[in-house]
Amino acid sequence: MDKQNAAAAEKSREERVKPQDFRVPANEYSNIKKIIGVVSGKGGVGKSLVTALLALQMSRKGKQVGILDADITGPSIPKMFGLHKKAVTCENGILPEFTRDRIRVISINLLLEEEDAPVVWRGPLLSGVVKQFWTDVLWENLDYLFVDMPPGTGDVPLTVFQTLPLDGIVVVASPQDLVQLIVRKAYRMAKTMNIPILGIVENMGYLKCPDCGRQINIFGESRLDEVAVDLELPVLGKLPVDPELSRLCDEGRLEDLTAPYLVTAAAMLDTTEQRKPEQGGY
Repeated sequence: MDKQNAAAAEKSREERVKPQDFRVPANEYSNIKKIIGVVSGKGGVGKSLVTALLALQMSRKGKQVGILDADITGPSIPKMFGLHKKAVTCENGILPEFTRDRIRVISINLLLEEEDAPVVWRGPLLSGVVKQFWTDVLWENLDYLFVDMPPGTGDVPLTVFQTLPLDGIVVVASPQDLVQLIVRKAYRMAKTMNIPILGIVENMGYLKCPDCGRQINIFGESRLDEVAVDLELPVLGKLPVDPELSRLCDEGRLEDLTAPYLVTAAAMLDTTEQRKPEQGGY
């Protein structure tokens, strides 16, 4: 093989193994400074709650904030903020709804005729809706867009990792022994997609006795710290089992929360450097 053919063959090989950039641009009327995904390796650990709390604390810091609810089959963000009005469209795209404190939200629940209607769709259709939430929604000027992702490592999380220019992800876990497996799955998927992991939040870590104030580890001793050290990740915060927090979410009044949950996490994320443009998922 002559040098010209050898060079062509090498170039072809490099193109085959080079990670492809599938990112798509946001709506032309959107200007978003930082995008953070909130993920978990399994369902039921409080991923949507952490997303909502981070958005709330960022808003209280004076930031312009939005939430993209990518959990199409299990959306819960609108209920936490008491959003029931349907999102509308205009000639330039879809308009997100605003919470009382002006957090922008888009969710499949804001587009369905009935909130409790099941979304019985296959993976490609779910992924397509999530992509539309990015490309067709008029987010306007945002300092932070938080993406509440469905659990696991299936089609929709893959779509988010590939098509949105994520600046990083926050992993949500609970204290059970399974936490190591959960965190490592999310960690390895993000590493595979070349997405920075910004830290871990533990939910349901403990219950504080209302009578004596003693901390009760109802799910056993937390192993989060040792996992975080092993993976060299910061612990952004630990949330307790709080009946008041649950009540506010159920009543759609999360913005009435006075407890400073995840204030430190928001401060840590606000100092995290933005990801360089060339760092994309594939």
